[in-house]
Amino acid sequence: MGIGDDAVEVRAQGWRTLAALHGLIESALERSLGESIGLSVVEYTVLDALDRQDGWHMRMQQLARAAALSPSATTRLVNRLEDRGLLTRILCADDRRGIYTELTPAGRELYERARPIHDAALEQVLEDAAAQPELAPVVDALHGVALPALAAG
Repeated sequence: MGIGDDAVEVRAQGWRTLAALHGLIESALERSLGESIGLSVVEYTVLDALDRQDGWHMRMQQLARAAALSPSATTRLVNRLEDRGLLTRILCADDRRGIYTELTPAGRELYERARPIHDAALEQVLEDAAAQPELAPVVDALHGVALPALAAG
């Protein structure tokens, strides 16, 4: 195995470790949010993205990017959340062809109840992962990424 092959293997191992941590986080959040408040992780992600946006609304394309979903999957998800009274769609005032998706008061209230549940589950799973030698470096790296973002925000 040459130096180039070693570098590829190191990156591949890093990716596998990151994927393992992601799987643990996703499972913990899915379980916690689902059992406590009846939301999936992707539903929470949409509510969170809208809550963080000025005016609590976004265009569908922005929402698709924020949730890492295809446009069609985003539409289906927004339809489900709209049917539950958590989101509504409104025409864009400056571009009548554009449509915004917006949090309703019920969506905002559910998000406010869900956020501490999400945050506690995330904190716990990261604490547990940090105790595993193979995952600890990735958890440490996440903390390193978060600190500059907090300082900038």
